[in-house]
Amino acid sequence: MGMVIELIYTWNEVNQKFGYPLKVREALTQGKLYKVGRGYYSEKPHINPFLIIAEKYPYAIATMDTAFYMYGLTDVIPDKTHLATMRNATRINDESIVQTFLSERVFSPGKSSLDYDGVTVTIYDRERMLVEALRNSKAMPFDYYKEIISGYRNISYKLDYQKIDDYISVFKKNEYLYNMLRREVL
Repeated sequence: MGMVIELIYTWNEVNQKFGYPLKVREALTQGKLYKVGRGYYSEKPHINPFLIIAEKYPYAIATMDTAFYMYGLTDVIPDKTHLATMRNATRINDESIVQTFLSERVFSPGKSSLDYDGVTVTIYDRERMLVEALRNSKAMPFDYYKEIISGYRNISYKLDYQKIDDYISVFKKNEYLYNMLRREVL
């Protein structure tokens, strides 16, 4: 069975495809086209929400609860999508998104991509997310943090410790993070 490709279109793209706005409205009424988000359309009524997020926020990186869930480190489905952006990025005005602003120095390290349910998601790699878990441990519910750390212990043989070392060195209080890493995961 072949992979189903989901496509979304912007208003300008559907206007070009259907010719003019009246034809777009007609396609929407007839069920040939569906509005799947503000300014986004699809030929399918339900699409992967990460497809819309990837299209709307190509400069953002999935992080925190969203990344932990995508990597299978927790079974807690996040209520909101967590995205990291550069400090000077436009504020995302969407109640379903938690935006974290990062300086240029810490934004790019660990940037990766992951195929998640047929959508390529820009996400921090597992090693960077381990550093993020350690950095944010006090802000997370204790049981949730322990579940994530337990998940990391289970995959510790798959981790690239040189990457972890490189990521920790980017942050302030890196000696504290090294100690946490030794105590919590190794």
